[in-house]
This record gives sequence, C-alpha cells and structure tokens, in this order.
Amino acid sequence: MKELLALDIGGTSIRAALVRGTRVLERVECRTPRPAVPGAVLDAALELAAPFRDRVEAVGVACAGAVTAGWVTATAAHTFPEWTDIPVAGWLSQGLGVPAAALNDARAAAWGEAQAGAGRGVSEFMFVTVSTGLGAGLVLGGQLHLAGNGLDAELGFTSVPASWHEGFDVPGVGRLAALEFETSGTALNAQAARLGFVDARSLCDAAEAGGPQAEAEYRHSAALLAWKIADVAALLGVTRVALGGSVGLRPGYLRRVQTSLAAFPARYQPEVVHAELGADAGLVGAALWAGRAG
Repeated sequence: MKELLALDIGGTSIRAALVRGTRVLERVECRTPRPAVPGAVLDAALELAAPFRDRVEAVGVACAGAVTAGWVTATAAHTFPEWTDIPVAGWLSQGLGVPAAALNDARAAAWGEAQAGAGRGVSEFMFVTVSTGLGAGLVLGGQLHLAGNGLDAELGFTSVPASWHEGFDVPGVGRLAALEFETSGTALNAQAARLGFVDARSLCDAAEAGGPQAEAEYRHSAALLAWKIADVAALLGVTRVALGGSVGLRPGYLRRVQTSLAAFPARYQPEVVHAELGADAGLVGAALWAGRAG
C-alpha cells in the first residue's frame, strides 16, 4: 500500500513527511523562501516533496491562513505577501501528479490529535497552539469543523480586554483586543522586553521560579485563554482541550490555565491536557485528511 505525503508550510520552514497510518516514516525540511510569495513557496514545497512523489497516493497540506476548499488567503500578510485566493491544493496536485487536500495548520493539528493523540475517544474536542501566534481547531460530533469562509476556529481573534495591546474601542464596553495579541508568545515577548527579560521563554522561566512580576504576566496570559476555553465549552459542548506550541506545552502554563479554568462553573470546565503528537500533529493530521478526502 502506498503511503501519504504531508507538507507543512510555515513562515520559517517547509516540512515534508512520508506518513503511513499515524506514523511519520521519513521527513525533510527546508527554509521558507524570502519573500514568501506564493510561487516561490509552492515551488520550494514541490522541490522538497519531489523525491516522494512516486511513493504516495495523495498529499495533505497544512498551512497558515484562511483555507477554503484548497484555496488559501494569508491572515498574516507581512509573513506571506500576495497570498490572496491561492489554489494551493490544485497547484501541488498538478505538480506532484496526485490528489491534494489543504487545511489550516491548526486545523490539521486538531485533526491529527483527534485521530491519534490527545483527542481520541472524544466527540467534541479543541486543539489550541500557543506559540508565536495563537491558533485552534475544532472537532465537533467527531468531524473536523470547517466553515465556508475559512474562519473555522479562529480563537486567537476573539476579543478580550486590551491590557498589552492598543486594541480597539467598543462603545459601552471599553478597549478590546484580539486574544492572540494578549496571550501568544509574541505578546509574552513584548512583556518580557518591558520587564527586562531576554524573551518570552526567560519570562516564563522566571515565573515558574517564583518571580512575582513575571508571574503576573504569565498568569494573565493563561487566565485569558482559560476564559475563552470556558466560552467555547459553553457554546459548543467541548469536553477536552489539548494545548500545543512552545508556550502551550510548558507544564507551568498548563497548570495556570487549569487553575484559572477551575474558577468557572463546573459545566464549563473541559478537561485541559497537553497535545501528544508535538510538532508532528499537523503533518499527521494533513496526511490523514488527504487520505480521507481521497
């Protein structure tokens, strides 16, 4: 039986992996071209994947941005310039000669975790990555939630009170900001610089060592995420949430999210755990999705 090919197109690197079932057999990686315009990035992905083309029956692509029926529009135009309605699945299918399916990277990771990781056995599940940004994916009724406009689970762009970011003014409410701008690793980096730390990692380390200033910022990030997890539980009945990403996979961050979530009514407290597949979640999810679509 032929294997499946997974491609993970990120702002820093492009990864290709040969996947059989839920197991990654081989992998290769290259730097994402700069500037990361569509033609350069997709040509680099094709070159990286070329050695596998005769061994696979389909290719699954995980990439940042809004993904609708294989077409991609970047939500971070400074990272992926000129990415508006780019036919990623069609481009790669034609170049590799096999069927292709594309998913947002966080949605791909959610599907991977649901099928082979922390979401197994749960019909309502959410994966959240807290890293440079904040992304999420939802599995509802055992099916990956995909919206027609590509806004399938944009948890990072839900609104919270603006404390660190300039935000926007809402009459009668006050200043709000996107959760990502208050909670992500980028947000923690900004607070680290303000407090004299080298970066977000050093701030998190200091908080976990008992530093009060660092702890206040760390706890703020975790508490905001816990609030939104409780909201999703109330809206959609999600019963388990898996955290991934460089910040989300820290044991101290998970504990603080769990502690904040415990302040909400019990019925709005889904189980919060660490993701199990690590950096391979998106690759496994993309491959499984391509096999399913095929």
